[in-house]
Amino acid sequence: MALNHFILPTVPDDATVAVRLGAGNAESDRMSALDAGKLVKLAGESRYDLTAAGDEIEASIYAVELAPQNGYTIGSVLQEGRLFATFDGLQATPGTGVIAIGDIVVAGTPVAKGTAMSGYAKVCKATTPAAVVHRWRVVSLGTVGTGAVGTVGVIERI
Repeated sequence: MALNHFILPTVPDDATVAVRLGAGNAESDRMSALDAGKLVKLAGESRYDLTAAGDEIEASIYAVELAPQNGYTIGSVLQEGRLFATFDGLQATPGTGVIAIGDIVVAGTPVAKGTAMSGYAKVCKATTPAAVVHRWRVVSLGTVGTGAVGTVGVIERI
């Protein structure tokens, strides 16, 4: 029997938080609208920066303001709720392996700052899920239903 209903993200009903974005307040650190949807981690005082492969996911960039304040990019991040994600295999070997329902995930292969994403942010199955503090788990394998690399599913903050 084919599944006909999947858990999906909706318009965020969880509050977004206004934060500084980027590695610092230099012009080269600033983010743009191309960075919306990317995964981030707390990087400093009221500031989030892009995750690297294997980093814990603390939030996703929801929006980016066009005008900097005190040199910083200002934007909003979504720290709760559900997100679409592209499965990227296992943390130890990104690009290989399968993700299953309930798996705890960390950031997968990132897209560089200022570069548009061609899909949803990538996530990998955590090698040591019990050690992950900021826990996001897989709640849907999407329409393909396999958890294979490159397929899209849904993760939620727990």
